[in-house]
Amino acid sequence: MITYLDAIRSAMDEALGRDPRVFLYGQDIGSFGGAFKATKGLAKKYPGRVMDAPLSEDAIVGIAIGAAIEGMRPIVEMQFADFSTCGFNQIVNHAATLFYRTEVSCPIVVRLPSGGSPGGGPFHSQSMEGLYAQYPGLVVMTPGTVEDAYSMLLDAVTIDDPVIFCEHKFLYNHLRAEELPKETTPIGKARIVRHGRDVTVVTYSAMVHESLAAADELREDGYQVEVVDLRTVKPLDTDTVLASVARTGRLLCVSESFPWGGVSAEVIARVTSEGFGLLDAPPQRLSAKDTPVPYHPNLWSSHRPTANAIASALRRLLEM
Repeated sequence: MITYLDAIRSAMDEALGRDPRVFLYGQDIGSFGGAFKATKGLAKKYPGRVMDAPLSEDAIVGIAIGAAIEGMRPIVEMQFADFSTCGFNQIVNHAATLFYRTEVSCPIVVRLPSGGSPGGGPFHSQSMEGLYAQYPGLVVMTPGTVEDAYSMLLDAVTIDDPVIFCEHKFLYNHLRAEELPKETTPIGKARIVRHGRDVTVVTYSAMVHESLAAADELREDGYQVEVVDLRTVKPLDTDTVLASVARTGRLLCVSESFPWGGVSAEVIARVTSEGFGLLDAPPQRLSAKDTPVPYHPNLWSSHRPTANAIASALRRLLEM
């Protein structure tokens, strides 16, 4: 079986072997193999192309931007998504705007180990996708399956725009597949993971699996829940979302990020502005609590949406 983490490592291995312009750059990613061992063995296989970086996210992204300007295709690893804020200026003010300002492409990939895990706490558990999606010029990917982790990372390397690749670290070793895909879904295209007729759940990343578990629970009550995996949050596949809501008449958006603004708010805004007449009830959203992410595993499991919480929210929505 292939884990989500194996898929990410395999994609980088293939990208390095396929294109001599690709190199990896990040803290302790060389002989140590990275904080989560995503680059394990790659430094030995590709000497001089898997490089340890200084303890400065600002410098890491800045060097990657410079290399991209000179024709390289760097893949940057942040040890945790939270730490990317130390390189925020480079990402949103330089990488994101480079082509607009100069017509020079900036094909960098910034890998963000995202989301929470038991005991992670407030500095190692945040979901940053909504923050980066705010800025023009960035592509923001949020793969929720082993297959997408592999194929979307390979696609990210080929894109001429800077890509924020939000890989969920709780999925690293919890999610498995029998094989890697030979065919891929186009970037920017959502996928209907489960078809239904009563209510639509729009979600992404680790919340796909919590939502599917909730859909299983409601099926016992006779409800058919349609689950849409956005896959990328920028660009956002509004057409697939609207088509789903047209079938069901009800919408619940689920994300692990904080509730203020963000991806769920954007989805609901688009549905209400472009498909208000499709709705039979007010659209709802379920997010993490509006507090820093707690350390204690029990508090953490109450802080983020779970299958039970999603099932409860769906029942309330179906009664409207």
